[in-house]
Amino acid sequence: MSTVLEAPELAAVEHDRTAFNLAVWDKIVANPEFAAMPYRFETDEHGQIIMSPPPAPSHGNKQSKISSLLWRFFPGGEVISECPISTRKGVKAADVAWCSPEIWRESEGKSCLLHAPEICVEILSPSNTRGEIEEKKQLYFDAGAKEFWLCGEDGSMTFSTRDALLPASLLCPEFPPRID
Repeated sequence: MSTVLEAPELAAVEHDRTAFNLAVWDKIVANPEFAAMPYRFETDEHGQIIMSPPPAPSHGNKQSKISSLLWRFFPGGEVISECPISTRKGVKAADVAWCSPEIWRESEGKSCLLHAPEICVEILSPSNTRGEIEEKKQLYFDAGAKEFWLCGEDGSMTFSTRDALLPASLLCPEFPPRID
């Protein structure tokens, strides 16, 4: 499978990773056939589409709880679920993200965030591999994230910076270590 970009589009953006990701993501978002599919989309570094089945209801429930708690304990930014982020390996979708007004304004009107939000959250599903989660974590940090949070299947939360596991979030210290 090749990128969704045609030759002239590809030539215009192939040397700028962010422009390439944005061009590919714009085409995916604008395609009504993709919009009708019940899948989650990401892309790889070649602009190829990666589709996953929709998550279980418990996954969405955790997304809602984390989003609600972020709104409550960390006002002043934007909370986004299924947040598309341009990374060096394509567009990846954080399950939940919190971004400052600056990051939000920079990406306003764009189909994906040009830089990672300050907080990127992934929620473990039975199908996730440790390698997949570790790769997303590194991609988010490389794209500018300040913290990576991981929600276990049991609702336990872990918080980390690029270099350290934290006992609690530095950016949102009131966030609980477990969601029910």
